[in-house]
Amino acid sequence: MIQLKYSLYIFDIDGTLTSTNQLIYDSFNHINEKYLGKTLSAEEIISLFGPTEEEIIVELFGDNADSAISDYFIYYKDNHDIASLHEGIDELLDYIIKNGGRVAAFTGKGRRSAEITLRELGIFEKVEFLVSGDDVAKKKPSGEGIFKILDHFKIPPIKTLMIGDSISDIKAAREAGVDIASVIWDCYSVDIVTQMNGKNLFTTAKELQSFIEK
Repeated sequence: MIQLKYSLYIFDIDGTLTSTNQLIYDSFNHINEKYLGKTLSAEEIISLFGPTEEEIIVELFGDNADSAISDYFIYYKDNHDIASLHEGIDELLDYIIKNGGRVAAFTGKGRRSAEITLRELGIFEKVEFLVSGDDVAKKKPSGEGIFKILDHFKIPPIKTLMIGDSISDIKAAREAGVDIASVIWDCYSVDIVTQMNGKNLFTTAKELQSFIEK
């Protein structure tokens, strides 16, 4: 067994474990077209991120919110063939688990969509503990979700690595006192992420795997 640098690995989901951004854009535009008669650019949809999908839809769709939420999740699940794991992620998770590491996920997504994605892409059983946007009072960039995970595993911050693609992942990790690995294989804020965390920046899962080998 290879000795790993950390005991606990906390992964973001969208843009880190999974290539799901286009599916999210398409799902939002599916209900935007149906109920509001318009579509939004990727940048406009990204600007909505922070709250969970259901919270965003309630805010935007008013009396149609319940129907729009139902339609969103039907579309999101039924069109998962356009989503995928990022290259090398399955092997990286297996490597961590095989060598005694613990795996968790911390995402701003709601629990419903997070579980759909983890199940549809075949890694649900590899994530021991999930904290979603539904499970915290304060969303990313707050470190609340990381604190919940640390408390669950009883593993100290010094033995924990957060892996994410966003500015909010960096801020959350720093608030919680854990190390942060920034991955830029599907990042839409590369310049800022690089500026904030250039020393721990990774372009492939293989690079990240080499980093966590002690």
